[in-house]
Amino acid sequence: MQKLRWGVIGCGDIASKRVIPALQQLPHCQLQAVARANSQLVELYAQEVGANTWFRDWQDLVSSDQIDAVYVATPVYVHEEQVIAAATAGKHVLCEKPMAMSAQACERMIEACSKHGVSLGVAYYRHFYPAVLRVQEIIESGEIGQVTSVQMDAFEWFEREPGEPRYWLLNKQQAGGGPMMDFGCHRIEVLLHLFGSIKDIQSRIFNLHFDRQVEDTAYVSLLFENRTHAMIRVSHAAHQPRDTLDLYGTQGTINIPVLNEGTLTVRTAAGEKTEHCPPHQNTHLPLIEDFTSAVLTKGEPTVGGDIGRAVAMVTDKVYMPGGHA
Repeated sequence: MQKLRWGVIGCGDIASKRVIPALQQLPHCQLQAVARANSQLVELYAQEVGANTWFRDWQDLVSSDQIDAVYVATPVYVHEEQVIAAATAGKHVLCEKPMAMSAQACERMIEACSKHGVSLGVAYYRHFYPAVLRVQEIIESGEIGQVTSVQMDAFEWFEREPGEPRYWLLNKQQAGGGPMMDFGCHRIEVLLHLFGSIKDIQSRIFNLHFDRQVEDTAYVSLLFENRTHAMIRVSHAAHQPRDTLDLYGTQGTINIPVLNEGTLTVRTAAGEKTEHCPPHQNTHLPLIEDFTSAVLTKGEPTVGGDIGRAVAMVTDKVYMPGGHA
């Protein structure tokens, strides 16, 4: 059985809880090596997760002839450098979201991967959610008519002190922005998946509670070419978590109270029905499976660099000067 030999850069929660378990479970994947910033812990970490080898310097991992593909699970501000280095070394690359700090950086990453003939994927795993795919089916069937309005909310309380895990997300130079950059990007990708090209973007970012470098709350208004209007609201300053997707059409509605759980209710003149479409227990597994299959069959990953760039074009607009209140 042909296997893709993976190297993982970064050993935080995403790598430990999702990426590495997926690589260990998928039959065409082999966890070959890991690299992490804390060189004193990398050997122990490799032993704990069953990696064949480890590197104290990520540059050594991407240049190793033991590696076919690299998963970049590091903070966004180093994605561009690491993806381009991996591509230059002839390695296929699956990069965490958001793809990069800007659409221009995404373009450089795409060009590097194209130049060196390697595949590039971005970890927008909600693209594979059964609930999202089911919503797409319902929209295309015409069951709820033309979708005119969409609302997505993503709220979580996020407060960190210097030295605590993920504190870098509050550093604008490292994170690029606040909750819109961090998890709003997932919602942007879902809407691009469902509705296609965007005609108009309007947004505002706020610090309603916290005094920090990045916003604690934001919204973006998207008018699509097909005349669907969507609003995404995100916040780090709401006590009650929220993860909703609501679609309103000319003949019906679809309501998903918790997107990460996948239960949806469809209401039309014919009545009301509820469907349960939960995501895979490991949300990253379908993404990694798709990317691995694309590489081994010399195809294109479903979520490629073009999608990462399209999302970044939206977040670039969100963080343009003058949008802060």
